[in-house]
Amino acid sequence: MSLLDHYQNALDVLKKQGNHRQFTHNQQQGQWLTIASKRMLNLSSNDYLGLAGKSELKQQFLQQNQSLMTSSSSRLLTGNFDEYTAFEQALSNPFAGRAALLFNSGYHMNIGILPALANAKTLILADKLVHASMIDGIRLSQAKYVRYKHNDLSHLKQLLEKYHDNTDIDRIIIVTESIFSMDGDEADLHGLVRLKQQFNKVMLYVDEAHAIGVRGERGLGCAEQYAVIEHIDFLVGTFGKALASVGGYLICDEIIKAYLINTMRPLIFSTALPPINVAWTHFMFEYMQGMQKQRQHLQQIAQQLKQQVIAIGYDCPSSSHLVPIIVGESEQAVQKSRQLQDAGFYIMPVRPPTVPKHQARLRISLTASIAMRDLDQLVDAL
Repeated sequence: MSLLDHYQNALDVLKKQGNHRQFTHNQQQGQWLTIASKRMLNLSSNDYLGLAGKSELKQQFLQQNQSLMTSSSSRLLTGNFDEYTAFEQALSNPFAGRAALLFNSGYHMNIGILPALANAKTLILADKLVHASMIDGIRLSQAKYVRYKHNDLSHLKQLLEKYHDNTDIDRIIIVTESIFSMDGDEADLHGLVRLKQQFNKVMLYVDEAHAIGVRGERGLGCAEQYAVIEHIDFLVGTFGKALASVGGYLICDEIIKAYLINTMRPLIFSTALPPINVAWTHFMFEYMQGMQKQRQHLQQIAQQLKQQVIAIGYDCPSSSHLVPIIVGESEQAVQKSRQLQDAGFYIMPVRPPTVPKHQARLRISLTASIAMRDLDQLVDAL
């Protein structure tokens, strides 16, 4: 028996279940995507503000920027260029002057911060639907953890009351997303802040990956929209979605920033992003703050699409620009995805284990480049 047979058998099982994945070659132009000569409206992109396709921004940036193409080092060695310092200061200013720290990616961020912060006397209470990167970060930590029912603050309060006075626990960290990537619904940030303030051992960790750029007057996320920036201990997000770049960030107290610089392994032992990437993200961060019209348009088309999807009989829990159409079984989701692609809409199926069994879905990811008339045609196809 070959040593590879185990892996081939596992792949065969995934294929039978309709859960096999593979890369797809494509070409992208604005909101359009072409695969095998077929042009489709791209409804699977995280380019929420439509910034990735704006060639004039790239030209403007390159004309005024001559940053290095590589860092060749971690930030603690020789990789801490002026671009890092300038951007962290630019992030700090709109976020109430709190400290900012940059990371290579959102995944690096979430698998590094939690293990650095938590020890054996830490309890992590995580929403049931937090992203895989946060789950991995929790598992890499020494902390005890319990996952509370999705967006159920009553259950969370019960857990806080159960564990808060335990002498074996020094701190409790509540971990959530602001906008959840698979259901498109939102955490009650006001409620979480109020709950946190009732218990003196509790800290709050909120991932704004799908909210930065698209929520708040200046696009600073749900924390800005609901005016709770200063009440969230660890406010994190990514630049790889609405900001059309790469990397992650943390907004926190200056003490936490200094502590992570000394303890966070993915930060200490990773080669830093090239300065040109950091300069590009800084450029895009400043630009996106003025995109109020695009944010408003995105919310309008999302609300209209959700109403139409529900009207034709689909379950759709979303309150954001991420609109899931829950189909049920994986094979049904794959088949429906192919039908919609044939009709000119690039929508990918999301299947277990990314979502629970029997909740496979089509995940529509809206961007500000999409017109409502395009979505009307999508509803007809559905």
